[in-house]
Amino acid sequence: MTKEQALPLLQQMIGEGATFRDGQWEVIDTIVNKRQRLLVVQRTGWGKSLVYFLATRLLRDQNRGPTLLISPLLSLMRNQILMAEKIGVSAATINSANQKEWSAIETKLQNEEVDILLISPERLNNEHFLAKILPAMQSRIGLFVVDEAHCISDWGHDFRPDYQRIVRIVQQLPKTVSVLALTATANDRVVNDTVKQLSKDLQTSRGPLMREGLRLRNIILDEQDERLAWLAENLPKLPGSGIIYCLTVADSVRVANWLQQRGLAVLAYNADMSTEERIAAEDALLANQVKALSATVALGMGFDKPDLYFVIHFQRPGNIVAYYQQVGRAGRALKTSVGILLAGKEDDRILNHFIDSAFAPPDVMEEILLVLEKSEGLTIRALQSHINCSFSMLEKALRLLEIDGALIKKKSAFHRSLNPWTANRAHYERITLNRRLELEKMKEYVKTHECLMAFLVRELSDPHAHACGRCANCSTPTLPNRVSDPELLEAARQFLRNDFQIITPRHQWPAEVHLGSAGNIPVDLQNQEGRALSIYDDPGWGKLVAQGKYRDKRFSDILVSAAAELITQKWKPKPFPRFVTAVPSLRAVSLVEDFAQRLASVLKIPYTQVISKIRETPPQKRMANSAHQAKNIIDAFVITGNVPSGPCLLVDDIFDSKWTLTILGYKINEKGGGPVFPFTLARAADRKTLE
Repeated sequence: MTKEQALPLLQQMIGEGATFRDGQWEVIDTIVNKRQRLLVVQRTGWGKSLVYFLATRLLRDQNRGPTLLISPLLSLMRNQILMAEKIGVSAATINSANQKEWSAIETKLQNEEVDILLISPERLNNEHFLAKILPAMQSRIGLFVVDEAHCISDWGHDFRPDYQRIVRIVQQLPKTVSVLALTATANDRVVNDTVKQLSKDLQTSRGPLMREGLRLRNIILDEQDERLAWLAENLPKLPGSGIIYCLTVADSVRVANWLQQRGLAVLAYNADMSTEERIAAEDALLANQVKALSATVALGMGFDKPDLYFVIHFQRPGNIVAYYQQVGRAGRALKTSVGILLAGKEDDRILNHFIDSAFAPPDVMEEILLVLEKSEGLTIRALQSHINCSFSMLEKALRLLEIDGALIKKKSAFHRSLNPWTANRAHYERITLNRRLELEKMKEYVKTHECLMAFLVRELSDPHAHACGRCANCSTPTLPNRVSDPELLEAARQFLRNDFQIITPRHQWPAEVHLGSAGNIPVDLQNQEGRALSIYDDPGWGKLVAQGKYRDKRFSDILVSAAAELITQKWKPKPFPRFVTAVPSLRAVSLVEDFAQRLASVLKIPYTQVISKIRETPPQKRMANSAHQAKNIIDAFVITGNVPSGPCLLVDDIFDSKWTLTILGYKINEKGGGPVFPFTLARAADRKTLE
């Protein structure tokens, strides 16, 4: 097969007159004609999906077997699959969302009616797939494709444990099977580690990473109200549409709500949304029906809109690789596009949490194995009652231990295997140190005076780095670096002060911890929906909460007034509370009780302290999951005296897990004092990532 013979298929896929980009045919030639193994590092938008779909068609024309593609981006590949269908490539996916179609897809595979099977890396841990589908395909695979191959390396910014399973599959493939690994975001360290793990026969093909039309800009605005106002003032000045990236789910919603209030068509996009909601948001952006999506990294690597004019970061990403990947979504088919990074002072707090939670600590993994050795198998929920770590951290630890062969999963229960296992502590420490160094390098990028594009691609080991002549450090920027309208800045500040949080009631007890009977909390003993005035330490009221708690040792009268206004004018709980009570402490002077008494006075309803604390407890923020959070305080409080009948306003300063409020609400309801409406001054700072 020659380049000239393949060109009509390329034009059939993407349009008359299309030609191969630099390096595309060379990759196809290597895997189709030479049947070799190749790692390709090319910039975002180069056309990696075009290469493997076209290679699949050419291999199938040679009577080779189907392609198996492993990618974490299946939900974002709808457009690419439609493009493949134009050249007669039949694609099928097997994932957790289409189990009803599995049987039909298996039949099509057996009948050679599927040209490319797309699966997520998590499917490699599915018993049915491993027992039925993979063995039937393995001897017939014509091309094995690993998309986002940097995920194999735990040195990479987006390491995924399930990618480790790919290594074993590649090692078992016949040498005649072509292997194509692809990434847009890998420096030399990650490339070398990926090659070492995948195959010693894996060649490497690198392309230049400089983005010729992308104009980069960094602006440091410490406070969120400044950044919100900057967005509202400058977004209308930017042509076209784009993405505003946020580090947390809460901020993705907050930015969207603020910009909507300012008359801009911006939708939130994050992992807390349903698949249908996310698809609708993607489609709205693709059709230019909205100005922007305010998104977490849930709008991930596979999203492709070639005419995206701008990518703005509301906060600073944790490393150069992640930033290059995200900002690289701008202007893939435009002569000019912009990437603007707004850095704030909350960035380090959020990013350090991400670093700390990236890997399961060796102590946690060792504790899991010790607990399993003493059991006959435990579910992940049951393990939580024994081990003080979050559900997501426990999931990561179990996945790594399973990949290492230290445990076995049978149905939903995990069992200790006979294989010995020792934590490689030094390795994890080196990775964590490297991620902190990457964070420092990202901070250096924000403040550098050299060419921004050259700085980025040099950190990605591109030997062709040079001054771009377009970025804010190489030319005069057009947009201001400060908000010019003081009224807009005040409006942003007021928006943050009105950005109260909903406290949803808990409905179930955690495993092995409960009052009364296990399982569901009786409906009549559950709390009602509550409110929090702010997010702790955020602009608006959050900073005043932090100041009162730790500096002044008293919550100000301003917070009392703000709380009363929220309760009476915005929230208006029904039926309205007849009395106020507070979560007590063992200190002589309780900040919460003092605040609750003053709040009751403003609300003109009686304050009655019906709860006593009978033992000291560690702070709830040290408890990492529901079982430990509930266990920590379930017998630490008692109801004392007569509980007034009727609705109750239960006041605390900060909520995190909601178990203190849930358990105290249960006890008040049990004594006839309900319904109970929780109210707190703040919600603990959002720890969510980027899913």
